[in-house]
Amino acid sequence: MELRTLRAFVEVVRQGGFSQAARVVFATQSTVSKAVKQLEDELGLILLDRLGHRSTPTAAGEIVYRRALAMLAERDDLVAELQELRGLRRGVLRLGLPPIGSATLFAPAFAAFRSRYPGVEIRLQEHGSKRLEELVLAGELELAASLLPAPDTLDWAEVRREPIDALLAADHALAGRPALGLRDLATEPFVLFESGFALNPIILQACARAGFTPTVAARSSQVDFMLALVTAGLGVGFLPRMIVAERRPAGLRSVPLTDAGTDWDMAIVWRRGGFLSHAAKAWLALVGAGASPRGQNG
Repeated sequence: MELRTLRAFVEVVRQGGFSQAARVVFATQSTVSKAVKQLEDELGLILLDRLGHRSTPTAAGEIVYRRALAMLAERDDLVAELQELRGLRRGVLRLGLPPIGSATLFAPAFAAFRSRYPGVEIRLQEHGSKRLEELVLAGELELAASLLPAPDTLDWAEVRREPIDALLAADHALAGRPALGLRDLATEPFVLFESGFALNPIILQACARAGFTPTVAARSSQVDFMLALVTAGLGVGFLPRMIVAERRPAGLRSVPLTDAGTDWDMAIVWRRGGFLSHAAKAWLALVGAGASPRGQNG
């Protein structure tokens, strides 16, 4: 049973005849007649009493007419709901953001998105990059912010690249240097983030290339606590320059790193080849990433 034939039958009943119905559905009278005959053959019942140029529904036709109205209304509701999604008047964006850098990079876009698309619900999760990538691959998140390089199972679009600076207490012997290599810090204890944070591997891999494994004095998932530990002289910390400049922590000095491969490269990631909703594409546009995949990854 096709909606097209139901639409033709409903209009015949409404208009009282085939020629009038044909004008409403923008078809020929023959096409409307064939559609109604097809419906009658499919149901095995006569649906219309044809009296000259006038057609009225039989008892079976009354039932089909009533049901057809409901089915066509459901179809119209379906189309309207999809149009609302296209127009971003409703929908859901399942988004993941990391604790580091989100306030600077994504809070303005988050506020703009909520203002521009108030009918779209944002379901936000906050984790380190590696956990967010797992949630994207599991289908629990549509988009997430994560540090590059991304695994081959993800598509991505770059948002921002920042150098990573070393953070030292203001009275540290190396705090006055214009720049430092990680090798200069080989004997210093490090204050790092928890293991799920993608900034850690950047530092640890650069240390390995410099020929040493650092001593880790403490780990934290909170930027402010890490900064407090560094200020107290517990060890050396590391943050993207953008975040250091924003916070301007008292009692600390930030020193650029000279080592290659120590950039903090933030991107929006999604499942490779996965469907991106209109809400997801709107988010990508707001954060300046665009909706083209792999900005790209390979």
